[in-house]
Amino acid sequence: MDFSRIVHTLSALAQISLSLGVVVNRVTRGLLMIMAGIGAASPVLCAAQPGAKQPGTKAGGVFVMTNAADKNQVLTFERAGNGTLTSRQTVDTGGRGSGGVNDPLEAQGSLTLSQDHSLLFAVNAGSGTVSIFRVNGTDLDLSDQVPSGGSQPVAVAELGNLVYVLNSGGAGSVVGFQLNPAGHLKQIANSTAFLTANTTAGASIAISPNGKFLLVTERLANNIDVFPINQDGTLGPIVANPSPGPGAFSVSFAPDGKAIVSETGPASVTDGSAVSSYSILANGTLAAISQSVPTFGAANCWNAATPNGKYVYVSNAGSSTISGFAISPSGALTPIGSTVVGSNPAGSTNLDIAVSADGLNLYTLNSGSGNVGVFAINPDGTLTSLGEDGKFATFAGFNGVTAL
Repeated sequence: MDFSRIVHTLSALAQISLSLGVVVNRVTRGLLMIMAGIGAASPVLCAAQPGAKQPGTKAGGVFVMTNAADKNQVLTFERAGNGTLTSRQTVDTGGRGSGGVNDPLEAQGSLTLSQDHSLLFAVNAGSGTVSIFRVNGTDLDLSDQVPSGGSQPVAVAELGNLVYVLNSGGAGSVVGFQLNPAGHLKQIANSTAFLTANTTAGASIAISPNGKFLLVTERLANNIDVFPINQDGTLGPIVANPSPGPGAFSVSFAPDGKAIVSETGPASVTDGSAVSSYSILANGTLAAISQSVPTFGAANCWNAATPNGKYVYVSNAGSSTISGFAISPSGALTPIGSTVVGSNPAGSTNLDIAVSADGLNLYTLNSGSGNVGVFAINPDGTLTSLGEDGKFATFAGFNGVTAL
């Protein structure tokens, strides 16, 4: 052993330690703590299933809008690792809702998270404005409130720096906005586009993942409208596609660009709701992939796809159930199991529906029971009920739920 070399090395290290002082000590302590943490956590990580979150961890948040006529507010819930919710705070939007009893907005998208989950958009139907919040966990910070550019805004869609607002009142219109990094909206000049007629009841709005098309459903006219999106954010001429299935209500997109439409179905048929999928042709017309697949529930008005694009779920408000469908690579919809994959207690009247950003949980806004239905999404697409969380007034005009 070369002791002289060892002594020389130790001497050099001592001089470095003296020169760096506490910095070296802090770095050393930090490295030791990291190594200790890794060692302690290794058994837990090995035991946990990939992607699973433990019950005690914080996984995200869920937001519900009151739509109160005197003062619109957003209720925030912390989402635990097992999907259950804990009430956190109530935040004012700075505007007024429409008020009402049960589903007064008759729309999907009244409360919308940006795709990167950094912003939350809330419509104020009573004051004709849209509020924008910066999102930090379950903490909301109001960053802007702007006129919607029309009457009775009911839904918002966002993709990157483009935001479109659907106004269902008056003539019925879609208005485009530019979104800046600070979370402020500026209306795009000449971006207002009108629906096919007055009072056709615009019910939902969605931007295709490739940013080329904006889709709107007209509930009373039973139309699925397609607007080409120009490079400056203005909209091309409307292409009105009559829905082959009765009661077209909401439209959303699977990640691969297939449009999914919820249909309430014929009024005379018990549990006659359905769901359809479409591809969009270059000229703005829709080509049906799966047409009016039965949900075996009543009043299917809302739908939400999982982030991985494998499944879509619909909310049957009239039967307090949830139906599930697998989405094939072609966009075809196949029922999961016996179609109805989840149930809230009778009379819950589950309205809007949301899937968490990690794809592990599904949540329903239950107007009739005044709470949020909580479900775990299993790998095969089936649902496991985790009960109901939160408590608010029943049939009080609440609209809108979203989750991160």
